Formats: sequence, structure tokens, C-alpha cells
Amino acid sequence: MPLHPQHSYYRLSAYFYPFLEIPKDRQIFKQGSSFDAAIKLYRFDKKLRLFMFNEIEKIEVSLRSTLANVVAKETGNIFWMTDGSLFANPNKFNRTMELIDKEVNNSKEDFILHFKSKYSNAYPPAWMLVEILPMGVVTRIYENIKSNPLKKKIAACYDLPVPVFTSWLTVITLTRNSCCHHARVWNRQYAINPMVARKMKRPWISDAVPPHRTFYEICIIKWFIDIISPHNDMKQHFLSLLEQYPSVDYKAIGIPQDWQDEPLWREI
Repeated sequence: MPLHPQHSYYRLSAYFYPFLEIPKDRQIFKQGSSFDAAIKLYRFDKKLRLFMFNEIEKIEVSLRSTLANVVAKETGNIFWMTDGSLFANPNKFNRTMELIDKEVNNSKEDFILHFKSKYSNAYPPAWMLVEILPMGVVTRIYENIKSNPLKKKIAACYDLPVPVFTSWLTVITLTRNSCCHHARVWNRQYAINPMVARKMKRPWISDAVPPHRTFYEICIIKWFIDIISPHNDMKQHFLSLLEQYPSVDYKAIGIPQDWQDEPLWREI
């Protein structure tokens, strides 16, 4: 895969950094390192982003459907997403409505155009709205639901308590945005501190996995994928990616040496 001329030095320089002698500003590669090694790291990072985004896409589809359908079923209101009485914070609801108005007015989706032409309702039902809203907005809608039993019911679909589910929704959204905007992920240090239940309902990971590194985000992704698609091949794809780039520093990604022995990753 040749590099395109439009790959800027600024974009590539972050991948040179681990291979440069100190002081780094001299731009001299360490003994045994090379420009090619840095380019391989760049390619690995790109494939890691694609791998993560591909799995997150499956989670998004599930989350949108679960949120729209569970609330509609429990409330008996297919238009619940635009019903202010169901939300705890009126100001947050009003801001969400502004975003809903914008998305509905600008949407070119066939199902939205068809709804507008056929029905007189001010807004489409929840299962339509949820498909055109950004994931960050969907997350905020969940957070603002007034009924805690309803929030618990949605979180329970993923074997999580409400605070952890809310925290992990934020992680998924931020990680998705990083992947979409081509941000570096292989050695990224995340500011957010994901919550974990004192006793998780499914096999999870040990304290050996650092919570602010990319591998922890991948573990959160796998938790959801294992529930959405129990016989998935996520681990095989991840292993294949690592085997393609054996020189990559696992520590920078946050991968413990014996990561395959972690309960989450063990073969059942």
C-alpha cells in the first residue's frame, strides 16, 4: 500500500516519534529503526481504527434499535422521543429537540421523506428518529430518560447497571468519533475513566488491563459484541491484525502479555 502524496508530514510525524533518538527534534532514527518501521506503524493504526469502527457499527445498530423499541413498548408511545413528559431535564430535552428538528428538516432519507408526505404528525416515531440522530445525541436521550426502571430495563439488555451502561455509551461514542476522524489510536491515552460494576454479570477483565488505553476500549466493545452476536469472530480478527504487525509495541496499546487468558477473551 503506497503512501499517497497528500499524506502530510504532520500526520506521519506522530508515528516517527517512537523511533527517533533523543532529543527528538533532531529527527534522527534510532539504531535499528527506520522510516519504513514508522510507516508500518501508521498502517497498523489505520487498520486498528477500521477494525474498531467495524465492531462499533454493530453496537450502534443494536443500541439504536433497543432504545427505540424498549421505550416504545414500555410506554405504549411510539412518539416517545419527542414527548417532554418522559424526560428528567427540560433544558436538555429542549436542546435535543433542536437537534431533532435540524436532522428531520435536513434528512434526505427515503423513510423520512415518505413519512412527511403521508402523515400529519409533527415528528416521525422513535424508531425512525433514532436512525437519523448522531450517536452522541442518542446517548444523551438515554441519559435524560426520567424513569429509572426504564433505564434499568434498557441497560439490562446488555447485562450492565445503569451507571456503567451510561459510562460505556460515552466510551463507545468517543471511540467511534476518534475512528471516524482518523485520530491516532494505537498509543492513545484516554481522559475518560470508564466505570465498572463491583460484580460484573459476565466474564470481564482484570486490573492488569490499563483503563486509559485503547485495548480497554476494545474490551468494552467486545463485551457488547459478545451479547449482540454470541458466536462472533472479533477475537480472530484482532489476532489476525496483531499477527500482521508483530513489531508493534503492545504496551502502548495497553495489551497485557497474557491478554488471551483474561476472562473476557478466553475461548468458551
